[in-house]
Amino acid sequence: MDVILVPGFWLDADSWGESLRPLKDAGHRVMPLTLPGKESPAAGRAGIGLRDHVDAVVDVVDSAEEPVVLVGHSGGGAIIHAVADARPDRVAHCIYVDALPLGEGGVINDEFPSDGDSIPLPGWDAFEEADLRDLSDELRQRFRSVAVPEPVGVATEQQRLGDERRFDVPATVIACEFSENEVLEFIRRDSPFTAELAKIKTRRILELPTGHWPQFTRPDELGELLARIVAAVDGADGPAEADRDITELQRETWSDESDTAYLRDD
Repeated sequence: MDVILVPGFWLDADSWGESLRPLKDAGHRVMPLTLPGKESPAAGRAGIGLRDHVDAVVDVVDSAEEPVVLVGHSGGGAIIHAVADARPDRVAHCIYVDALPLGEGGVINDEFPSDGDSIPLPGWDAFEEADLRDLSDELRQRFRSVAVPEPVGVATEQQRLGDERRFDVPATVIACEFSENEVLEFIRRDSPFTAELAKIKTRRILELPTGHWPQFTRPDELGELLARIVAAVDGADGPAEADRDITELQRETWSDESDTAYLRDD
């Protein structure tokens, strides 16, 4: 199955690292993307906005022969949600890695300081403690060594959506900084934070306790979870069967001794 992975801010295709191995070992066609303006620190970023990144992913979806699985980390979650809006019949499943779908008119983050057309990776004091969980000094150095400035327009341009069939595209959220119960409580309170997620008809929440960058802090576990979700989607005869398979994975994981678990949204 084709699996398209969209990185978050300051990251390119290589950032998924060892998280890709279980997907490749399972025989899937894995396509991590480097989006426009993030090819290198010296790349031009003038005039590049959120829609440019969405369109770049749409082009890859259109090149696939069958419906794809989209994986979006952090700000990449907003991008894959817009792609599901643009191509609801071409997306089999969306996986949000420590991310949530962004609704109409929202922006990913317009608070990071910019330098011209770019948003460089800021100092670590710009992040919450929960973001940095498990991100050791060594991993922080590694992250900073590969970080690429984000185009300002990607962070600040408003999300534009127009097809409510996006809510028919099943979704799994891999929650790293929030528990399933916390996410469900946001939904119960009609929080804007989860307003778009609440409208998705088939959704599951999975916990992978760590900081905001699990591809650095828990790459093996992230890769295994991605592979198991994609296996459920790939082997199913439609979204309903895929959801049943993921529910079965929940039961299996509950019996594991690991601290990851698929959690019901019943």
